[in-house]
Amino acid sequence: MSEPMRTRRPRLSRRIALKAVLFGLLVAALVVPVAGYSGQSTAAQSGELEVFSWWTGGGEAAGLTKVIGIWKKENPSIKFVNAAVAGGAGTNAKAVLAQRLSANDPPDSFQGHAGAELQDYIKAGDLESIDSLYKSAGFGKFFPKSLVSQIRYRGKLYSVPVNIHRANVLWYNPKVLKDAGINKGQLKTWPQFVAALQKAKDAGVIPLAVAEQWTNKHLFETVLLATLGPAKYAALWKGTGSWTSAGVKTAVSRYQQLLTFTNSDAASLTWQDASKLVVDGKAAFNIMGDWANGYFTELKQKPNVGYGWAPVPGTAGVYQWLSDSFTLPKGAPNRAASIKWLTLLGSKRAQDAFNPVKGSIPARQDANPKLYNAYLKSALRDWKTNKLAGSLTHGVVASNAWNTAIDTALGQFLQSKNPTRFQSGLAAAAKKYR
Repeated sequence: MSEPMRTRRPRLSRRIALKAVLFGLLVAALVVPVAGYSGQSTAAQSGELEVFSWWTGGGEAAGLTKVIGIWKKENPSIKFVNAAVAGGAGTNAKAVLAQRLSANDPPDSFQGHAGAELQDYIKAGDLESIDSLYKSAGFGKFFPKSLVSQIRYRGKLYSVPVNIHRANVLWYNPKVLKDAGINKGQLKTWPQFVAALQKAKDAGVIPLAVAEQWTNKHLFETVLLATLGPAKYAALWKGTGSWTSAGVKTAVSRYQQLLTFTNSDAASLTWQDASKLVVDGKAAFNIMGDWANGYFTELKQKPNVGYGWAPVPGTAGVYQWLSDSFTLPKGAPNRAASIKWLTLLGSKRAQDAFNPVKGSIPARQDANPKLYNAYLKSALRDWKTNKLAGSLTHGVVASNAWNTAIDTALGQFLQSKNPTRFQSGLAAAAKKYR
């Protein structure tokens, strides 16, 4: 990792490699004003570190501030330039990043979801492998082997995961369940879950709260995992499983069944709106990632009182994960500082400072559990013992292009409710992008 910074040459292949994925983002960047972007990096001199992310508010910004504090204390001579871009849950940031990479003007490090989401950048030649950093920093001793294996691309590592979120969480309102006669201990199998949804419906509350389309994709991926199990689920993304199989057909059927128990105004709601329906007592259940726990905390809700949680029925013993991570771009103006930054992000001190505030758990397995709330303590325990399965919606198992094709198939299904066409669309997307 000690080679000198290289002068970057324009690569026409970048536009070809990223065209399908980034076209919409580039259009968005033209119509959405983004403060602070002038077309050139603000960290174009040595003695600085420019870090690019979409962490501009809430727990994520507070967590980043914690890590920046450590950085400034340990590296007082290297100015930290926070190049975070707000808006669109990362969409605006990715659009600006696309512009900068196309102009050969990378930041020193940028945020991305660990896993297949980074493949477009890797294939375009935007990222350096950081295998030697993993070795020198000893990350392999503390990150789960199954995690490291899932974020490799063609045998190499390109990012440092700073946190872990869980996707397959069933959130519920304990009082609503009690009033509806639902036994929270009987939410382990698919028939039990459907029976509970029916009881909630009979009690006059929304059985399962959902929101805009990406939350529906999140819901579908958990049903797919619950139906197939982690091994067959993983096979779909590796190309050894069949999207035309009976198992996928069953998952699509189950997902369609779930939609009959959801709120009719889903398309107009955010994920926060859907989660709030649960703690407000208007809905019994919501399937959402564990950032919902952070949101419930903001709403002053107490764990096991205002809300409860369980694995999505059928996924007990499986941790469907996603991770925010940071990279080493090729041509980073301050490459040595970027390596220091990535080393810090993978450390215990940084991960234990960032995650309790962010509302996630560390990727490392040696966290101090005393720093985390009741839900996060349970997540820490499960992270050490559960089988791991990557998230589709949040960038682990499929490239951006593949994800976009699945979005198209899902959007058509939500309109047509045609399961056969949906499964065919999923199979076609896999054939094209796997």
